[in-house]
Parts: sequence; C-alpha cells; structure tokens
Amino acid sequence: MKMTNAMYQRTMAAAAATLLCACADVSQKPYQRPDMPAKGAWSSQKDLPVAPARIIEQDWWKQFRDPYLDGLVDRALGQNLDLKILAARTGVAKAQIEEARAGALPTMDAGAGASFEKSTGQKFSKTFNLGTQVNWDIDIWGKVAKGVEAQTSEFRASEADWRAGYLTLVSDVSTTYFQILQFDEQIRQQEEALAKNKQILATYDAMLQNGLVPETRVLQQRAEINRMSKDLIELARLRALAGNALATLLGVPAGEFKVPPGSLRQRVSLPEVPEGLPSDLLKRRPDIVAAEYRVLVAYDLVGQAKLAQLPSVSMTGHGGTASFALSSLMKSFTFGLLPSINFPIFDPGVKARIKTSEAQTEVAEQTYRRTVIGAFEEVENALVNLDAHRRQRTELQEQAQRLSLVAAQVQAQLKEGIVTQLEVFESERSLLAAQLALLAIHQQILADTVTLYKALGGGWPPVDVRNAGRN
Repeated sequence: MKMTNAMYQRTMAAAAATLLCACADVSQKPYQRPDMPAKGAWSSQKDLPVAPARIIEQDWWKQFRDPYLDGLVDRALGQNLDLKILAARTGVAKAQIEEARAGALPTMDAGAGASFEKSTGQKFSKTFNLGTQVNWDIDIWGKVAKGVEAQTSEFRASEADWRAGYLTLVSDVSTTYFQILQFDEQIRQQEEALAKNKQILATYDAMLQNGLVPETRVLQQRAEINRMSKDLIELARLRALAGNALATLLGVPAGEFKVPPGSLRQRVSLPEVPEGLPSDLLKRRPDIVAAEYRVLVAYDLVGQAKLAQLPSVSMTGHGGTASFALSSLMKSFTFGLLPSINFPIFDPGVKARIKTSEAQTEVAEQTYRRTVIGAFEEVENALVNLDAHRRQRTELQEQAQRLSLVAAQVQAQLKEGIVTQLEVFESERSLLAAQLALLAIHQQILADTVTLYKALGGGWPPVDVRNAGRN
C-alpha cells in the first residue's frame, strides 16, 4: 500500500518531534549543598575543640533557673501571634503538597442539559442530554513528582521558619524580662539615693539658716535632686515600655499584663556556656536549614522545567446519552476514548521557564550563603560580647569595692570634720554610678548568653537536608 502525502507528512512530523525531544537536555546533577568557606574554630575559643560534645538543651532557658521566666516562655509559645502565623503558613505549605499531587490524578466532569426549540411552522422540540468526561495527563516522566518534591521541601522550609520564630520568640521574651528586672533594681537604687540626697538637702537647709554654708551649696543640692528625679521618671518610662513589649510577645494587649517587681541578680542565675561549641551549626540553625531547603526547592523546579521539554501523554474518555424524551434518556449510551501525545516542538515558554528556574536557583543559593555568613557573624559577635562583658564585670566589681571603701572612709572623715558633706555626696554618687553600671553589665551578660544560645540554633537537632525524607 502506498503512503499518501498526508500520511508521509504526519510521519515526518512525528519523527522530527521525537528527534527534538531526544535532543532535549533533561539531565540534572545530584543535589549538593551550596559551597561555603569552612569554619574550623571560633576566635574567642581558639584553644577549645569545636565539636558537638555539648548539646544545648531544647528548653535552654531553664538554665537561668527562674520559674517565672519558664512560665512566661510557656505562655508566649501558646499565645504569640507571630508564631501562630508561622504555624498557619506551615499548614498552608502542607496542604499544597496534596494540591501538587493532584496533578497526576485523572479529573472527571459530568453535566446534564436540556434544549427546547420552537420555529415558525415547526413543532415544539425537546432534547435532553447527560454526559461525562474523564481527562488524565499521565505523568510518565515524573514532572508532577518533581513538583511534589519541590512543595515538600517548601513545607520543610516552612517548618524550619517556625522553629526559627520559636527561637526568636524565646530569646525576645527572655531578654525583655531581664530588662524589666534590671529596671526594677535601678529604680530601687535610684529611689534610695534620692531619699538620701533629700536628707542631705534638709541638712544643708538647716546649715544655711545658721550661716554655715552658702546658698549655692543648697541650690547645687536641689539641682542634683532634680536630676535624680528626672532619671527616676525615665527609668519608670523604660520599664513600662519593656512591659508593653513583653505583653505583645505574650499575645496580650499592652497594658493588660504586668511583671511584679523583682531583683535581677536574685531571681536569675547565670548559666555556664559550654566549652567547645557545636560544629554542625549549618545543620542546627533553623534559618540556615530553611534557606537550604529553599535551595532544594529551586533545584526540583529546575528539574520539573527541564522535564516539560518531553512529550506529554493524555487520555480522554467521554460518555453520554441524549433523547427527545426524558423517560427514554437512559436507554442508550455513547462511549469514546481518545489517547493523545503532545510534542513541545516549539514552545518558547518551556525554554524561558528553564532559564527562570535556573536564575531562581542562583538567588536561593546566594541567599543561603548570606544566611550562613550572617550566622557565623552572630556567633562570633556573641562570643566577643560575652567575653568582653565578663572582663568588664570583673573591673566594675573591683571598682565598686574600692568606691565602697572610699565612701565609708569619707563618711568617717565627715564625722571627724575632716571633709565636707559635698565630698561625701560625691563619693556616694560615684559609688551609685558604679553599682548601676555593674547591674547593667550583669543584665548584658545574661542577654549575651541568650543571644549565643539563639545564634547556635537553640536546642534544635541537626537536619541533613540532602538526605531528609520528602515524602
């Protein structure tokens, strides 16, 4: 039998399409984590091993041994709105996995209808019909499966986002709480100093009446009281703002929650930082894990875009019935099956999508690298700050001890008439400043410790993104 011209053209077109598809590059190298400079040691712990010998507990904030703080953290984890938003986004990402899987399943449409017509000179006609159609795009190359893998990785990334939000929330609650207790101690010390200075003012007033001191001395003391009163108002303002910030973290309207006054140094214990920090920082920090999962998302989307160059196979089945009378509608049926294969011979969108996906991969990889570099900086800064503030605390402790001795000696000399009351006042003011600085550095060390725990990924276990299950 001779081949007709139409058959020849169809055969040549099919052969050309097959050849084009065979030339399509759909290969992908195995996934690899983006390359990064190695981090062998932390600068402030050069003599200590960088190894996962000491693992931070997941409830690391309990190392501060403050039950009230534990209660605040529990409350925040249950009520914080930012954390709930992250949890909701995780739920969306999980639901989208099933949406991606649905692309490999057949779809079915069913419908029924009726037609009524009347033409001039013709009888009134009625037609009833009932039909259904099934469409199935067969995922023979795994394009849909690649999309499912990408969405699964996005779901894992959103889970890591939640863990990062969890870690940030605990850190913010802890540091804000420490600030509030610091303000309480500062307010208490300032009130004691103000009361003492008012007593000094009363003494100066009496001495002025007897002509023992000039009026300038009294005015100077009143000015000092004005300054201390202003500082006291400022401390109360800062304490109220910190309380409002904590209420928001707890998911409570600002002003509706108050932390009872307390003493920072009596309530909160300073934990010991582990000797030898974990080496698997890249697998522990939730933000780094999330960034790497999004690199994996981009990798899968590139694979999906490349597979779109291959032919698509679909099956369409339809069936139905039609009748002029509703009573006889179900007496006869018509069925049909139409398999088809489509060759993307020339579709600019396919090539454009591959280029777009590869460009997005570059963005994801550079974002990952930036996240890692930022994490290294955070750990280094936390270690530097913690070390410097500890050494500053030692100096301040010695300063406060010496100024305390000076204040006691000046007070004794006042009784003997060797020094003036002004000199006593100056020695006590210097002592108060040193005590407030010592309190501030204590709070800062606590905050540095929280920051270090956060920078090291808290107590979250390491995640191997490359080998993590995605099904």
